Amino acid sequence: GNLGGRQTIGQVFSDYEVVRNATDNFDGRNLVGKGGFGEVYKGRLVDGRTIAVKKLNGRQSTQALDEFVKEVELISSVRHRNLVRLLGCCTHGHERLLVYEFMSNNSLDKHLFGDAKNQLQWDVRFSIVLGTARGLAYLHDDSNARIIQRDIKAANILLDDKFQPRIADFGLAKFFPEGETQVSTRIGGTIGYTAPEYALQGQLSEKADVYSYGIVILEIVSGRNCNDLKLPKPLQFLLQL
Repeated sequence: GNLGGRQTIGQVFSDYEVVRNATDNFDGRNLVGKGGFGEVYKGRLVDGRTIAVKKLNGRQSTQALDEFVKEVELISSVRHRNLVRLLGCCTHGHERLLVYEFMSNNSLDKHLFGDAKNQLQWDVRFSIVLGTARGLAYLHDDSNARIIQRDIKAANILLDDKFQPRIADFGLAKFFPEGETQVSTRIGGTIGYTAPEYALQGQLSEKADVYSYGIVILEIVSGRNCNDLKLPKPLQFLLQL
């Protein structure tokens, strides 16, 4: 199929019907995540492959949809074993959908702070630290796109079937106007992970990602969330301990 007259990006994923059928018409039982950007659904293709479909918030003009497709073409050219691969996208009416490979072991935060916490062995933790650094270095220095991720945090590091880390959501920030309130946390990163110069002065560089990555390392080593508001006041923020 084609997309606004443009050839497909990934494989079969410019076809809205294929994506809709894979998710059983975006059935609530297939909803696996929700954030400022929209919703994520698990889907199964006819050939048995599992995909993750990200349905982005907000209705878009035709021009914005064209920009979206161009941007996805750029992001889908970025490939590295420590990045979640974008397989393609489609638009339907004013909706925008992104299709990714599915990561079977969920996100790192679930393993660090969820019901399964304390179960990651030290060698696995170390390989997550290392793999995430490799993915970031590729985004910053080696990809054609030179992408700053902007929101490195445990929830954006997904784990594949071998518990190798894959950075998710890179390049997505460009899809949102700076002023959009529902994604203001997305644009400004996430409280606790955001570099001071970015949070306070809006100065964005690769260093902001490296700062956030440092916070993730602290979380991996300590097993503690960088901002846990359930704890007494002096213990809430990891950096203040």
